[in-house]
Amino acid sequence: MFEPRFTITNAMMADLTRIERAVGFMLAAQLSDDWIRDMQATAMTLEAYHTTHIEGAQLTLEQATQLLAGQTIPEADPDDVRELLNCRTAFGLVAEYVGSGEPMTQALIREIHKRLVKDVRGGSATPGQYRLGQNLIVNSVTRETVYTPPPAHEVQPLMTDLVEWLNADTSINTVLVSGIAQFQLVHIHPFIDGNGRTARLLATLVMYRGNYDFKRLFTLSEFYDRDRSAYYAALQSVRGHDMNMTGWLEYYVGGLATQMQEVQNKGEQVIKTGILQIKAGAAGFSGTALSVFSTILKGGSQTPADLTAKLHISRSTLQRHLRSLIEAGLVRAVQSSTHDPTAHYEANM
Repeated sequence: MFEPRFTITNAMMADLTRIERAVGFMLAAQLSDDWIRDMQATAMTLEAYHTTHIEGAQLTLEQATQLLAGQTIPEADPDDVRELLNCRTAFGLVAEYVGSGEPMTQALIREIHKRLVKDVRGGSATPGQYRLGQNLIVNSVTRETVYTPPPAHEVQPLMTDLVEWLNADTSINTVLVSGIAQFQLVHIHPFIDGNGRTARLLATLVMYRGNYDFKRLFTLSEFYDRDRSAYYAALQSVRGHDMNMTGWLEYYVGGLATQMQEVQNKGEQVIKTGILQIKAGAAGFSGTALSVFSTILKGGSQTPADLTAKLHISRSTLQRHLRSLIEAGLVRAVQSSTHDPTAHYEANM
């Protein structure tokens, strides 16, 4: 049987607490359905972009956003485009599964892989099929072999053990289970290609399945893609410590806590913005004054030049409304630095 080895450290406990607080905030926060939908769409785009970018796709985030919105990018590599769109399809499968309440199965993991690599690079990744031979993990720069996965005949029993463990009642925190699942799938490397993408989506699935869905607003791959060398080093650390997963799980939980804190910060900002807009209306601001205030709320720190250009108003009109907003305590003037005397205006949060 699969029995992961790890120690719950103080750092892990602190980050698990941060995650629980973020979950509690998102469950209790009064956020509009429109904002939730926009954030979910953004998270989907970021996850699809970053999980493929980690594996070498050359699309820009702007191109990924356009492609997922249904636009075409003629100059983009067709395989990169297909991999990106496949991610959306695979996420759809995960959403359907979570709603069904069915147990984890090898067939599900293979279907996730199939949807991720279908019609990509001539079908060389054999979508949904376990590998029948050995494959090596090679450094793309030095061409040095950095990891030799288990032989092909061990893939099936190792996957059987992993799935049985995922369906068992282990009393392990769901966040840790998801991190363990991600590492173990990468370690087994059951497919010829697409193992990283499948493992990251499996981890997300485990989180959703354990009711840590966070309203589907988080994206782990963005954290990994910010420093890929740290990501790979954390995975490799398990093998360097006799298969003890403590180092990897510290990294994994820390990354999730970071991403969830960013989501919470955005939610708190939206709530504060809503409160300030209500205060502005109650104070009698309307028309151009309210437009000035709304522009500052949406755009953050703004110079007078920024505001006159965006609102198409004169400098004198802007200054009159700014004075009123400052007197009402809704806006404040700040100097960006001692080297820049230009006043910036921001919401008085």
